[in-house]
Amino acid sequence: MIFYIKTKNRRKYNLNIDITKLFCNLVIKLNLMKFLFLKVLTTLFLIVAVSCKKEINTALLKPKSTKIKYAKGFDIIEKNGVKKLIIKSAFQNSKEIFSFIIEKKNNDKTLNDPFNQKILVPINKIVVTSTTHIPMVELLNEEAAIIGFPYGHYVSSKKTRNLLDAGKITEIGNESSLNTEILLDLQPELVVGYGVSSADKTLTSIKKAGINVIYNGDWLEETPLGRAEWIKFFGVLFDKEKQADSIFNVIEKNYIAVKKKALKSEIKGSILSGAIMSKDIWNLPAGESFEAQFLKDANLNYLWKDTRGKGSLSLSFESVFDKGATADFWIAPGYFSSKEQLLKSNKLYAKFKAFQKDHIYTSSTKKGKTGGIIYYELATTRPDLVLKDIVKITNPSLFPNYTLTFFAKML
Repeated sequence: MIFYIKTKNRRKYNLNIDITKLFCNLVIKLNLMKFLFLKVLTTLFLIVAVSCKKEINTALLKPKSTKIKYAKGFDIIEKNGVKKLIIKSAFQNSKEIFSFIIEKKNNDKTLNDPFNQKILVPINKIVVTSTTHIPMVELLNEEAAIIGFPYGHYVSSKKTRNLLDAGKITEIGNESSLNTEILLDLQPELVVGYGVSSADKTLTSIKKAGINVIYNGDWLEETPLGRAEWIKFFGVLFDKEKQADSIFNVIEKNYIAVKKKALKSEIKGSILSGAIMSKDIWNLPAGESFEAQFLKDANLNYLWKDTRGKGSLSLSFESVFDKGATADFWIAPGYFSSKEQLLKSNKLYAKFKAFQKDHIYTSSTKKGKTGGIIYYELATTRPDLVLKDIVKITNPSLFPNYTLTFFAKML
């Protein structure tokens, strides 16, 4: 078909255009646009559908915790049948999170995950590095699994003490310098370590040699029950989670019962703590510390309860005397074990009311067979008994038939 176009100068131009072809091209373009629109719409629909499905699956596969109530430094989660032990506070100010797959030794399915270390349980050969670990292992009746310990002289727990004396537990140096060669010769399945401010260099070397290392941060917990709950950590390692839960539940129940009884009492004695250890500085617990929590739960008036910090305060003798001279009780006066020792250190201690009234109580006199102080070993595991001691000291009528476990009157 031919079209004529007239211009202003009256000339004619003909355009030989195939109108059929033009129409067909237009139809094709419209269909293509329609196809692209439908394709985009379908893609969006699929994305939404997949997202919804993923959201549903995520909700269904949400990790189940083992009901860790108080401890903040670790968790135990299970997802898709895979159990993981998570260490969130390996050492002070640590920001790294360590994840371990827990797999039973008789499991036919081997799980491979490059982002997680694997621990086969139950552990039969273990090295622990702190006396606070031992009571938890003993409560689970697994002390025979301990094959190495640093400087066992301070171990007080009777069952483990007997194993050390019989030569069934090898000494692996001391807490600040582990013997790498001995550790490698022992070939433990797992080393449970602890770090103060960073990863232990010796344990790093052991890990590189192919031996599993895991950090226990129980000492970093801010509450007494938070520390005690680390028995569940050992429960996982020995494949005794139910036993660990049961043991902790009893400790928790006892602790809460003592606390409730103390809170009902109208007697609320004032408390002084600590002593001068060096350089004329008096060290005592800060108001947000683990130790201050005990005194709060015992319904006592700790004179430094309103101070900030989770560690200790470093004060002058004068400032402590100004506030604590008339305190009713003096609990945990440093490493001193007698009033005579206190006076040899500083005669001004005699001016405190608690000194004059014989209301000073110390944990340093109750020791194990080889001289280890029982409090430093067992108190972490049994905060219920620590709290009961404190209430017995300050309000004896609440537990008339109870005998102190950790503390004794300073003579």
